[in-house]
Amino acid sequence: MAKLNVIDLEGKSVGELDVADEVFASEIKEHLLWEVVRFQRAARRRGTASVKERGEIVRSGAKIFKQKGTGNARHGSRRANIFRGGGQVHGPRPRSYAFHVNKKVRAGALRSALSLRAAEGNLLVVRDFGLPEIKTKALTQVLGKIDAPKALLVDGDNRNLALSARNLTSASFLDVRGMNVYDILRFPKLVMSESSLRQVEARLLGRGEGDKA
Repeated sequence: MAKLNVIDLEGKSVGELDVADEVFASEIKEHLLWEVVRFQRAARRRGTASVKERGEIVRSGAKIFKQKGTGNARHGSRRANIFRGGGQVHGPRPRSYAFHVNKKVRAGALRSALSLRAAEGNLLVVRDFGLPEIKTKALTQVLGKIDAPKALLVDGDNRNLALSARNLTSASFLDVRGMNVYDILRFPKLVMSESSLRQVEARLLGRGEGDKA
């Protein structure tokens, strides 16, 4: 089994953790990472871009000029796309960009993301993320001590940590239940509490609830 070093909030080593190779030392499949990141980004797109087509333009329906004798083409409406202010042709319309990715693919991508951070040495395990108070400055100092100023912080229902991280520009808090590939890859380091790591491990080994990669 792979081993991960466990630290405290002072950055000091307090032990080692045996973790499953299937989750934290598996083959890194870059094509799965690409596919799942594309899937997540597409699902977040609003898809609200829209233009007016000819039938939606409010302009006079009167004939522009007489049919013959002007030397102009026989146009009947200023709503046509060739006129300034006319309707657009084949322009964007509101739509959903979301598409489906198999659950096993999402789980495989999450394993690859965790294994990638572990292989780089950028997966830090904290024994306990218990902060005594809600204070962004105190959390910034903690991140400096553990050498993770730019990191994704993962824990369970930790209100002090969530609110302390809310105003950070270079780090972010994520509840373990929402663990996903895109957010892991957004930050150079991943910092997890020991309990949240065990939850993710159990989930990806099929002993917990379905993954949300």
